[in-house]
Order: sequence, then structure tokens, then C-alpha cells
Amino acid sequence: MSRPAEVRAALAEAYRGEWAVVFGTLVRLTGDWQLAEDCAQDAFARALPAWERDGIPDKPGAWLVTTARRRAVDVLRRRGTERDKLAEAAAVEATREPPPPGDERLPLIFTCCHPALPLESRVALTLRTVAGLTTREIARAFLVGENTVSQRILRAKRKIAEAGIPYRVPPAGARQDRLPGVLAVIYLVFTEGYAPSDGSVVRDSLAEEAIYLAGLVARELPDEPEAQGLLALLLLQHSRRATRVDAAGGLVPMEDQDRSRWDHAMITQGVALAKEAAQYGGPYGIQAAIAAQHATAVSSEAIDWAEIVHLYDQLLALRANPVVALSRAVAIGMRDGPEATLTALDHLGSPKQLTGNHLLPAVRADALRRLRRTHDAVENYRLARELSPNSAIAAEYTRRIAEMGAEP
Repeated sequence: MSRPAEVRAALAEAYRGEWAVVFGTLVRLTGDWQLAEDCAQDAFARALPAWERDGIPDKPGAWLVTTARRRAVDVLRRRGTERDKLAEAAAVEATREPPPPGDERLPLIFTCCHPALPLESRVALTLRTVAGLTTREIARAFLVGENTVSQRILRAKRKIAEAGIPYRVPPAGARQDRLPGVLAVIYLVFTEGYAPSDGSVVRDSLAEEAIYLAGLVARELPDEPEAQGLLALLLLQHSRRATRVDAAGGLVPMEDQDRSRWDHAMITQGVALAKEAAQYGGPYGIQAAIAAQHATAVSSEAIDWAEIVHLYDQLLALRANPVVALSRAVAIGMRDGPEATLTALDHLGSPKQLTGNHLLPAVRADALRRLRRTHDAVENYRLARELSPNSAIAAEYTRRIAEMGAEP
């Protein structure tokens, strides 16, 4: 007999590490996503009293898979239909040996991120089935209603069934086409945690889920440099999490952050991955190399801005993206002076993708401030504040206006 606290801790750890394996095994076994979720949840519910009574099993994941699989067999038998599925389920159940951990995660991620599904459904389904988040947790993370999340997941499951989307990792040739979509979903999840679009400051838990998902893909596809590049990028960005917000909840610019408080173990891991990925010149690998330049400099003054401009040039050659061009303008100004930033912004113009974005006037304001053109800088900071997506960013612009002696 095990103590309740020990069982709860073991069950929480198993949920975090084994949910996708249990759920994915049942999807592969039955082809029924709703049945798989019901039986997986049932297995975890049964685990609590069983482990308190009999002790925590040596292989919790194997116990959960076996229990869930038996439950699926019972349900199919009671239905008295789908005889082929029942026969397959019974045959697999009889082996009593679940597949090696990790075998189910990769096909699950690729299926959840299938391009036939709407993007918001891909995100919700991935977080639910791969990361094991509840609908309540997903709804809280994205500040939407639980019913909205439930409907997105339900529609995704129906689409998978109706369109006959296979539960598998695509063949090698097709995998190259599908992998960018998988990585884009993971990066979107991270961005919503790291720099939320809906009014929050930061949501570490969501960013950490994205790192978990990126780690799964990187481990399962060690020969895919862009998978390694994405993981490197997320680690390097998240390494600063302890210093991004001050005690009052305000955002702290990178140049003002205490670098000694950054997660240097995470930086070491991210830099090693970035070096490997950058050799292949993919977008995530290049972005990781840029992040590594910031992370490894001993101070903001020691950053190699010439190298960063060079990396942005490579990135723009791959993606003609106005946001990337804006970041390059900042880097050029740090290398050559604020006038160079203004010139780069003039060449950039007012692209549609940046219309209504606070970053464009903020970058212009910063260059004008460095040139001591105070009036123009204040006006641009005020415009950036009006366009701010949340109160923390708006407060930062107010602070900068006040620093220049102007009325907020």
C-alpha cells in the first residue's frame, strides 16, 4: 500500500509523461478518437485507488496502457459492432505489452497538425491529446470559453474521421512538406505564452508546453535540423523568463535585464542545438543563431550586431517578412547608429502586415530618442502606446515618455 501523497505525485508525473502514449496507443488500436480519450481518462481515474491499494507499479505507463486498452475492448464488445476493430483490440490486448514510449507521440503530433484542420483546431487538439492539457486549461491559456475549445476539438476529431486522415507519421518524402506545419503550431503555442496577443503579460506554463512539444519532435526526429532549430530558439528565448517582468508586473527591456539571473543551463543547451541547426540555414536555425548571439554576450554592449545583421540578411532571403525586416532595421541601427535605423525604416515603408502594429512606431521612437529628437520620439511613443496589445507594454511606453520629461 502506498501513501496517497506519493500516489498523487506519481500519477501526476505519469500524466505528464505518458498521456500521449496511452491516448495514441488507443487511437492506433481503435481508430476512434473519442473512445481513446474516454478510455485513457478512465485508466488514469482507476489508477488512483488501485495504486493506493496495490502500490505504484514499476512501469506506470505500461499499467495505464494495459488498463485503458482493456477498457476499450470492453466498450467495443458491449457495442457488438465493429468486429474488425474488436478483433484487433483483443489481439493487441492479449499481448499485455504496450509499445515503447515515444512510438505514439510523433504520429499523434503529425495527425493533430494535419493541414486539413483549421489552425485553431490544430492547436487545441495538439495541446489536448499530446500535451494532456484539459479543455479548461487550454481555454484559460487562450482566454476563450471552455465550450469554444471543446467545439474546436470536437470538430477536429470529426474532420479526422470524415476525411480519413491517417494516424501516422508521413512517409519520408511527405514528412518534409508536413513538418513546417507541425513546427509552426508549436511556435504559435510558445508565442502565445511568451508574448500573448490577447492582453496577458506572460504565461510561462503555455511556453513550457511548447518547449515540451518541441522537445518531443526534436528527439523523435534527430536528423531534422529545423526541429532542432525550433527547440533551440524556444530554449534561448525562455531562458530569460525570470527577468522579463519586474516586481510590479511591468516588462523589462532586454538591455536592462539582469543577465546573471538568466537560465544558463538552458542557454548552454540552446546554443549547442543552435550551432548544429544553423549549419543548414533553415529559418528556425537562423533565428536560433540570432537568439544565441543575445544570450551569450556578457552585456548588451558586447553583442555582435554585425553578425546579427548578417543573420537577418539570411533570414530575409528565405522569408520576405516585414517583421523580420523591422528587426533587421533595429540591428542595423545598433551596428551603424540610429540614423541607419530611420533610413532602413524609410525603405521598409508601411507594409500591410505592420499596419496597426505598435512595433513600427516604437522602433522609430527609439531611434529618434537616441538622436535626441525628443518631440518626434514622444509622438511616436504615444502612437505605439495607443496600439499596444496589453497594459504592460503600454506602461513601458509611458515610462519612456516620462524619462524624456514629457507629459504622459
